[in-house]
Amino acid sequence: MDTTTIVIVLAGVVALSIVAIVISQMRERARIERARRMTALEDSYKRANALFHELPGQYLTKELKLLLVQRMESACKQLVAMKSEKPVKEWLQELEQLKPKIQSDQDKRPPVKIDSPDKSKQIREQLKNLFKLIEIMHKAGQVDGKIAKKQLKYVLFLVHKTHADLHIFRAREYIRQNELRKAIHEYHMASTEMGKSKDNPMAAKVIKSLRTRIKELESMATEGQTKQSTEEQHRLDKEWDSFLDDDSWKKRTDYD
Repeated sequence: MDTTTIVIVLAGVVALSIVAIVISQMRERARIERARRMTALEDSYKRANALFHELPGQYLTKELKLLLVQRMESACKQLVAMKSEKPVKEWLQELEQLKPKIQSDQDKRPPVKIDSPDKSKQIREQLKNLFKLIEIMHKAGQVDGKIAKKQLKYVLFLVHKTHADLHIFRAREYIRQNELRKAIHEYHMASTEMGKSKDNPMAAKVIKSLRTRIKELESMATEGQTKQSTEEQHRLDKEWDSFLDDDSWKKRTDYD
């Protein structure tokens, strides 16, 4: 074998080695990207599922529930196509059973009382995650602009209401302790929070009720009254707690 042939053979071996290395690297990158993509989809499903089950029952409207289900379904279908080893088909079956319950208003979840700063902070973080999720779905073309705008406005309203809920809980405690001035201050703080969503008709209704409540307490404080009937306090508490149960304002609101 002459020198030229040896050189050609060696060059061929080197070239084949390089090709093999490149192919191996491409396969490894593809494997890493596939693993990364699957992890992202699993996380997407888990985040939506956590929001669905952990957000206060009084906050989740039918529309929000269906958006979360849509997000979970999308992630599951992509995982099935990628042949994930997770029990994705079982997740999809659960979602298929859940959807008609939501659509027929049979999916009932208990309300959560916001009675501590820690709980208020936790729920606000969940709402911020929900806000981001809706934005992501809109950018991905999974939710049209009008629906996204409406739901984002509603989630912002819930963030402000979560702040207000904590102030109102404190106000109620002060009233039970006959500290009306402190209760009035807490109601003012609640009204300020709701004012951040003043373009929402629900917020306007809440603010009006809070202002009425403040006037009642100011009158009581001026007159030196320190007690209020249990029936009246129960009525006012129930009125606040049932605000989100009234669907009429949701149906009328376009958030434009």
